[in-house]
Amino acid sequence: MTGPTGAGKSAFAVALAEKIQGEIVGADAFQIYAGLPILTAQPAPDLLARVPHHLIGILPPESSCDAARYASLAKRAIREIQSRARTPVLTGGTGLYLKALTHGLAEMQPVDASLRKNIAEMSLPEALAHLRDADADAPDQIDQMNPARVRRALEIVLSTGKPLSASRTTWKSASKDFAGILLERDRCDLRLMIAANVDAMFAAGVVEEVRRAGDVGPGLSRAIGFREIQELIAGRIAQPECRDRIVTATRRYAKRQLTWCRHQFNFPTINLTPKITPDELLESALRLMGGSDA
Repeated sequence: MTGPTGAGKSAFAVALAEKIQGEIVGADAFQIYAGLPILTAQPAPDLLARVPHHLIGILPPESSCDAARYASLAKRAIREIQSRARTPVLTGGTGLYLKALTHGLAEMQPVDASLRKNIAEMSLPEALAHLRDADADAPDQIDQMNPARVRRALEIVLSTGKPLSASRTTWKSASKDFAGILLERDRCDLRLMIAANVDAMFAAGVVEEVRRAGDVGPGLSRAIGFREIQELIAGRIAQPECRDRIVTATRRYAKRQLTWCRHQFNFPTINLTPKITPDELLESALRLMGGSDA
């Protein structure tokens, strides 16, 4: 189960898991880390108490995780859940992680050591400029403020001689063991939900949470709001501006998530905006997933 941030995946997944004797397996690139549960919108304690959750807050904040590591961890969790005769319910908005699990990552050719060394010595602006020269579309596909992501993208483009988008679509065959669903909301409704979630995050003490966390690893530091709240703590921006920046960034992220999932998965869609009873929504989800494939 996937969809844009703010759509209501966590609550829906718990209700579904309760109905089918399931357990949740998180599929979120930021919720997998410990240390910033408010900022990363980890499921609320009442949801965590209703059904077992896996891959939520399990990695140290200074560590890193990529799609390959996630797929390995998820497969292990799925085996454990199935060994208890229960059903894994994968839930999260990181489509790349889900596709690495449902399709498998094809192996990429190793990067020449001298090329990697040369790229590693580049400053972020230099690496970004080289990446733009080699593949004009690549910078828009990554976090341009993340040196590791920019350098890795440059390595891939120069090593393969292909656009980054071509390398990112190199997958193994789709597994028939997964059925999925895409949750969404009407655009206006989603925008309101995102704004309300950000306001609730501040009310819950996210500023103090980030202050206590201090330095975190390259993975968790990319969580939406982390840099903005650090700017707030440093006194460089005021809280209203910080809040608005996070709302805007989250809306943009939600749009990218939805676009990616629609293009990469063949999942049926459920719109949570129309007024339908929870039982009707769950029955619809079960019916639709019975005929979907990844």
